[in-house]
Amino acid sequence: MLAPASIDRKAIEQVVRQVVLAQIGGASGGASASNDDGARKLVVSISARHCHLTDEHVEILFGKGRTLTPAKDLYQDGFYAAEETVMIVGPNKRRMLPSVRVLGPTRPHSQVELAFTDSISLGIDIPVRASGKIDGTPGCVLVGPAGVVELKQGMIRAERHVHMNFDDARRYGVANGERMSLSIESSCSVVLKDLLVRADATSKLEVHLDTDEGNAADVDHATRMELIKQ
Repeated sequence: MLAPASIDRKAIEQVVRQVVLAQIGGASGGASASNDDGARKLVVSISARHCHLTDEHVEILFGKGRTLTPAKDLYQDGFYAAEETVMIVGPNKRRMLPSVRVLGPTRPHSQVELAFTDSISLGIDIPVRASGKIDGTPGCVLVGPAGVVELKQGMIRAERHVHMNFDDARRYGVANGERMSLSIESSCSVVLKDLLVRADATSKLEVHLDTDEGNAADVDHATRMELIKQ
């Protein structure tokens, strides 16, 4: 995935200086809201733009021997927001997003997850995909304090989804890979359809929306949220 010879390092370094590389390390978090959905607590989290990295890319971007530094635990056990951030430079090398948070742990393939408005900022059409389904997606350049990585693919708009364990799935009458709707009562009440069900043995009940979806539904001020089988 790394192709140093194809990258104009001077151009990238100039971009970094213009945006001030010191910005790397700034905050880029998310928000969450919860509601009782029947007998179980339903957490609806807004995922801000973020990326997942391989072990190899962590070392290239942050220095040889470096590993991710956990800064804040996420709702799902074993997952965390790292202290490390990167700059995302779009395919045309003219637009960028500074200080994009890295989430851990590391993965087999690096992946960047953005909202629709982020893709507009980068001037590129990014497809909606389930996490990990990156074949045929656009690539980008990742800039860290120690190096640069060029991804040939891996930029997606993560489709909205709900994590749950198998007991939750039985209670709702759904199976892994099926779809549900999320009803949100707020100042901008909406029903979001086609949430992908991601059921396994250990996950906590949690919906993931991107910033565009969460803000449009005013999730932070929701008075009621309910999952509905389609």
